[in-house]
Amino acid sequence: LDAYLEKLGAHEMVPMGSSLKICLVAAGDADVYPRLGPTCEWDTAAAQAVVEHTAGSMRTLSDSLDRVVLRFAGDSGDGMQLVGDRFTELSAVFGNDLATLPSFPAEIRAPAGTLPGVSSFQIQIAHDDILTAGDNPDCLVAMNPAALKKHLPDLRKGGTVILNEEAFVERNLSKAGYEKNPLEDDTLAGFKVIKVPMESLTKEAVKDTGVSGRDVLRSKNFFALGLLSWLFNRPTDPTIEWVNAKFANKADVAAANIAALQAAPV
Repeated sequence: LDAYLEKLGAHEMVPMGSSLKICLVAAGDADVYPRLGPTCEWDTAAAQAVVEHTAGSMRTLSDSLDRVVLRFAGDSGDGMQLVGDRFTELSAVFGNDLATLPSFPAEIRAPAGTLPGVSSFQIQIAHDDILTAGDNPDCLVAMNPAALKKHLPDLRKGGTVILNEEAFVERNLSKAGYEKNPLEDDTLAGFKVIKVPMESLTKEAVKDTGVSGRDVLRSKNFFALGLLSWLFNRPTDPTIEWVNAKFANKADVAAANIAALQAAPV
């Protein structure tokens, strides 16, 4: 896809529903619709008939997947179990078969930013029946250096790693046992790397919601969830409903979480 877009030159990426984008191609108002995440036949079958009637076509990329394994990893305080649980619900609503594997820190009250304090949640989603949460993840979301160091060895070669790049500062690198910043050497060679300033983007998203202090960055897990929901075309309405119910007595927290969720992608 990246190579094709480079050849295409100046272009605009517009997120919207799958069938709508296919129909825009059929009408000649869009040139191409690259599907970046898994989909179900019933979501695109009617639109496929329309686009093929107008001499268009739908193709399967050689690196597309019938199933995908995702792993969210970060400090126990980063809310990875919550993100995994919410993404699981969204995938169920989407119609995928799925299996999950939560993993909790190796030590109780382990120091933040250290390997023993890393919490993770793995989910495999597919359009057919599956029995396990998968082995090597295709995509790793690492909220800090410790999460990257602990889980990068499991990531499938050529897989995607999404990083909270602002967490890769000297103090956190030292806690994780890195002598050099892995974002600046060849540690991530062979992987597709997406670096996201999650903390800055979260702060910007929640600035008008009324939260302050440490509560501001507590919503960054919802930013990560929003980003993955966009990448894999998950519906976010169920999460918004859940947030409003969960934080019914904390309107500012609910507003911050929803703002962060809806801020990705920017």
